[in-house]
Parts: sequence; structure tokens; C-alpha cells
Amino acid sequence: MMEKSGEDSRGPKDDMVVFSNGCREEPSGGDGGVSEAESRSQGAAAAVSPQKFTFSPKPSIEDIRRMQADFTDERDWNKFHQPRNLLLAMVGEVGEVAELFQWRGEVAEGLPDWTESEREQLAHELSDVLIYLVELAEKCRVDLPQAVLRKMALNRLKYPASKSQDARLGSAVQQ
Repeated sequence: MMEKSGEDSRGPKDDMVVFSNGCREEPSGGDGGVSEAESRSQGAAAAVSPQKFTFSPKPSIEDIRRMQADFTDERDWNKFHQPRNLLLAMVGEVGEVAELFQWRGEVAEGLPDWTESEREQLAHELSDVLIYLVELAEKCRVDLPQAVLRKMALNRLKYPASKSQDARLGSAVQQ
């Protein structure tokens, strides 16, 4: 399920946990070096503080776009994959993600109470959402990475960190 890796995309890390799906997680520093991922894999039910999580570097959004374009081309599905249809299909997949969370109440970060099968089903449904999103962006000619950069810049202006409640509390505590 997971393995220790000596390095990630940022350089060497002796204690980086790498999952079979390529995602990486750093162990926390305050619990003897046991990451939330390691605790989950060992069946620990105790709450563990959230860990830093990073996606694997490959495939990129462009790689995903290219793979999906090849997939639809090989099946001659482009006549069906128009913006409206892709949007509706994506909404349907978001509904499938929501169904996995339905009736569970609050769900802890890292999904410690979920089975491996439930996590894998979530990964499938989230992948469907991403694939449809990337294809919709392609059909609408939206360069998602650049759009994200522009949107994050707008969000920084609209929601400055200095005005967030947590930032005010943090600066008050430090004084």
C-alpha cells in the first residue's frame, strides 16, 4: 500500500511516505515520526493531527488532458463530448462523490474511519470529476493552470491574510 521513499520531487526525504497511487505524505514531528498514513495503515483509530500532503508530480494536468483526448479520439466520442454534456457528466460524478459522504456526519481529514475499499471508490469518483473538468476546460479553451494562478491572485486581493480572523488572533497572541 505504501512505501518509504528516499526522495520526492523537492529533493531527498528519508521519512517521506509514498502511497501506491504515488501521493506523498510527510510524517509529523510530534508523535515519534509516525505519520497519519502510517497510523491508518496500522489500524490506529486515535485522532492524529493533519499532515502535509502533496500530489505526485506526474501526470500533469496537460498529461491528463492528452490521455483523455486520446481516449475519446480512439472511441470517436468527441461528437458526444461537448461542453454542456461534459458539464452535466461532471455534475453527475460530483453527485457520486457526495453519495460517498452522505449520512456520515463530519469526516476527519485523511479519512481515518474509511476502509481501503471506500478510499479507492472515492479516488475513482474524484478522478472522474477531474477528467471531466480537464476535458471541459479543453473544450472551452481554458488553460486551467494559468486560470488558477489568476484566480489565486484575485483571491489574495479579495481575502487578505491580514484580515482573516485566524491571522488577527495569531498576531494578537504573538504581541
